[in-house]
Amino acid sequence: MKREPFENFLLWESGDWLALNKPPLLATLDERQGNAPSMIRWAKAFDSRLSPCHRLDKETSGIMLWARSEASYKAAAYAFEQRLVSKVYHAIVWGIHRFDDQPIDLPIGQGRDGLMRVDFKEGKEALTYVRSLEYFRHFTLLECKPVTGRTHQIRVHLASQNCRIVADKAYGGEMPFLSLLKGRKYRISKDTEEEAPMICRLALHARSLEIAHPETPMPLVEAPYPRDMEVLLRLLRKYDT
Repeated sequence: MKREPFENFLLWESGDWLALNKPPLLATLDERQGNAPSMIRWAKAFDSRLSPCHRLDKETSGIMLWARSEASYKAAAYAFEQRLVSKVYHAIVWGIHRFDDQPIDLPIGQGRDGLMRVDFKEGKEALTYVRSLEYFRHFTLLECKPVTGRTHQIRVHLASQNCRIVADKAYGGEMPFLSLLKGRKYRISKDTEEEAPMICRLALHARSLEIAHPETPMPLVEAPYPRDMEVLLRLLRKYDT
């Protein structure tokens, strides 16, 4: 991945808090194997004091809060623990789904295969509110507001409603191809052996973050879509309405 200037990721800064826009397919922390780039490596090259206050999955893009001092890190940890943080994610899912701030209140635990799943026996409480934003013929754009912060929470909760995130192969989301939308009008390039999907990673984006901390509040900050999600939505609006 081409290394971009750190300033390109910066969305907001106040005191020792920074909000960064994580690109897709970039891990938050260094991975166990290999020497791939990571957000923490890029951030510490800019300021060695920076630490992430929470994580996003490698494939997920969007807003992340970072701290450059122990005091600001603890303030963020307190805000997350006390549920003073309002997080909004946007997801593109397969099918037509009509949600109107519907709560999905299902406990989540880890299965033997390492994936997360709904687990009524040993799972931890998990709550997500879901609202439909835009409908297409084959897809729906959703707004998801997780109240708790379980691993893969949005992905598991949506899958529990037979609502699979596009390209989320781990939880049943198939890859999206333009040929599905264009039908007989689609023609693959002569120089291409097989059709490439419209997006190559799960279509989930951390859209905004806001903190109602009594001493160090954070205003609502939004992260623009990365290019791959912008392109997918543009294609859906052109060919799938």
